[in-house]
Amino acid sequence: MFSLIPARVRPRAGLACLVAMTMALAGCNAGNAAASAPPPPEVGVATVATRPVQAWDEFNGRVGAVDNVSLRPRVSGYIERVAYREGDEMKQGDLLFVIDPRPYRDALASAEAQLARARAASGLAQTQAQRAQTLIDAKAISREEFDSRHADLAQTGADVRAAEAAVATAQLNLGFTEVRAPVAGRAGRALLTVGNLAQADQSVLTTLVSQDPMYVYFDCDEHSYLRYQALARSGARRDGGNPVRVGLADESGFPRQGTVDFLDNQVDPATGTIRARALLRNPDRALTPGLYARVQLPGSGEFKALLIDDRAVLTDQDRKYVYVLGPDDKALRKDIVPGRLIDGLRVVESGLAAGDRVIVNGTEKIFFPGMPVRPQIVAMDAPAAVAAPAAVAAK
Repeated sequence: MFSLIPARVRPRAGLACLVAMTMALAGCNAGNAAASAPPPPEVGVATVATRPVQAWDEFNGRVGAVDNVSLRPRVSGYIERVAYREGDEMKQGDLLFVIDPRPYRDALASAEAQLARARAASGLAQTQAQRAQTLIDAKAISREEFDSRHADLAQTGADVRAAEAAVATAQLNLGFTEVRAPVAGRAGRALLTVGNLAQADQSVLTTLVSQDPMYVYFDCDEHSYLRYQALARSGARRDGGNPVRVGLADESGFPRQGTVDFLDNQVDPATGTIRARALLRNPDRALTPGLYARVQLPGSGEFKALLIDDRAVLTDQDRKYVYVLGPDDKALRKDIVPGRLIDGLRVVESGLAAGDRVIVNGTEKIFFPGMPVRPQIVAMDAPAAVAAPAAVAAK
């Protein structure tokens, strides 16, 4: 079959077909690109919290007992009985050790016999002195003999008092053979057991530490100390009785409450610190002398602050910034000056205003300022609530 179109017209028709096909393909690609564009990422947004707060300074400390006694015997002798169970909590006056009392019982009996002898001699001397008074009035004895009998009376009286003191000492020594708890507290292991010789004022029998209340000792640096002194002068802080919060190594936060009851009288020039002590209750007996403790002390008076979740703070070299939700749900960058952490939230000293909505979760999905986002409103004081959307979005 032969074409009726002239040969010189055919190239133009082919070119027109090629242009039409190219435009059709371009239209298809544009439609596919528009269809495959991802939606804006989902982020957690919270309004800046504004409330009165108080800054707390944190220090490292050690738990110490109010009473810590190394128990020593007051008399020497062999241990006859250990009367307590090691590790038990004892009351004041509870019996702990018994030292062989027989030598001290015999010493008491001897002292009592000496006292009886002295009293008998004193009685005889008193009778002779009375008789001498009658005879001297009748001039039947010499003045020298009269004075001698009165001297005997005074001497026997002194002997009686010495014998009474010896009896009292013997009674004390016999009582000291029973070693009792001088304070209430938990008793340690018995360092001397039955049959061992205990030397008076030398041998350590056991240790006894009180349990409730307890001390926590911590060292405060001199810059903080000077700041506290300035607060005290301004009336924002007391010199004593300031509250402290304490947490142990296995505790989250600072669940224990106490007060500062002692501040040393000088700064250690070697360390630049001053020793302070807090007193707190220990009803659960969790505090044991020697334990590490974290201590928080009020570092300022109460002030009004802007607070944000610390996870919202990002770093750009030496600058700190956050993303806030702007018009049309776009993420806008704002440079800030952050302060200290208070109750898990970061104080913002400048850069934000009350009412700003900060992106606290999902900032890793924002690639440039002005990027559209899909906000999900969360509470600023509950940053954990935005963890679930982030996990879902990552899948």
